[in-house]
Amino acid sequence: MPQGDKSAYTDKQKRKAQHIEESYEDRGVSPEEAEKRAWATVNMQDGGGKKSGSGRANHKGK
Repeated sequence: MPQGDKSAYTDKQKRKAQHIEESYEDRGVSPEEAEKRAWATVNMQDGGGKKSGSGRANHKGK
């Protein structure tokens, strides 16, 4: 997957990024920087795009 390709993200993640991007733009951030920050936020919160396979449990309690 080439850098910048958003096809691995769910529709929900794409919507979330769009809302975050709009919020940054409302605060005066340039559109390019707002998009970068929005996707960085989605990645931080959700851990990136879709994940396949069973057994992908969340082990934060370790």
